[in-house]
Amino acid sequence: MNTSPDNFDNRDDDESSSAAERATAANRSTWISVATNLVLTVAQVVTGFIAGSQGLIADGLHSLSDLVADFVVLFASHHSRRGADADHPYGHQRFENAASLILGALLLAVGLGMLWSAFRKLEAPETVPTVHIVALWVAIGALIAKESLFRYMLAVAKRVKSGMLVANAWHARSDAASSLVVGIGIIGNLAGYPIFDPIAALIVGFMVAKMGWSFGWDALHDLMDRAVDEKEVVAIRQTLLETPGVRGVHDLRTRKMGDLIVVDAHILVDALIPVEEGHAIAVSARQRVLQRHRVLNLMTHVDPAR
Repeated sequence: MNTSPDNFDNRDDDESSSAAERATAANRSTWISVATNLVLTVAQVVTGFIAGSQGLIADGLHSLSDLVADFVVLFASHHSRRGADADHPYGHQRFENAASLILGALLLAVGLGMLWSAFRKLEAPETVPTVHIVALWVAIGALIAKESLFRYMLAVAKRVKSGMLVANAWHARSDAASSLVVGIGIIGNLAGYPIFDPIAALIVGFMVAKMGWSFGWDALHDLMDRAVDEKEVVAIRQTLLETPGVRGVHDLRTRKMGDLIVVDAHILVDALIPVEEGHAIAVSARQRVLQRHRVLNLMTHVDPAR
């Protein structure tokens, strides 16, 4: 016997409020990121060209990729809030997984472009100019801004438990690390070693490409119905076992839908009780799981325990 509601309108108020809070937090933090990255992109690219710093230009392009990524997050956040419909009976939460995949691909492409540009410079080191000291001050300012943005965004992401926002926050941390590397490269250049600047650009490119691959690979697996971690599976199983009337649980399967989970499980009930009572136990088990875990839906199959 399968038990599953036709829609999700009976989810409790806490869950609806949590979804609304996540959406609001995502929009607010992302718009702050948009403003920060817009200012940094202009400042870094313009100063990089004027001061002759390839590393600073590379970091500015990284900030530009962040700006594009922010709009991807806003787009995904807006669409993932849409409820279930005839074509998407489980809702639109996987817009977030798709957004993470796009973010990863974007970072990978930007990183590979940086690597190519830096390699070209390293092939002709005599063409690398000595940078102006203003590039160092811009790099330091970018480092402070990006690290502050990372700490703010990560705090918001953890509070609302959003994987997409966590990915975007660590994207900001990669920016802070890249700005640090660029700053060191500029210092080396000013100290009489011009080659340090394209080396810094090379390192930044590698960091960006590596993070892009990591985000993209994880998102791809989530879109392929990867199970959640074992600790969370154990917790869901325990909630089912603690439901009055449930004798056992087997064939518990999970898959991610955005930052939520879809669960399928077989529960064992007394073989001698009426069908109606078995159905009531399954409904109770489902409600307990939805209330205690970040589960979007639980499909239960009732088996007789003898």
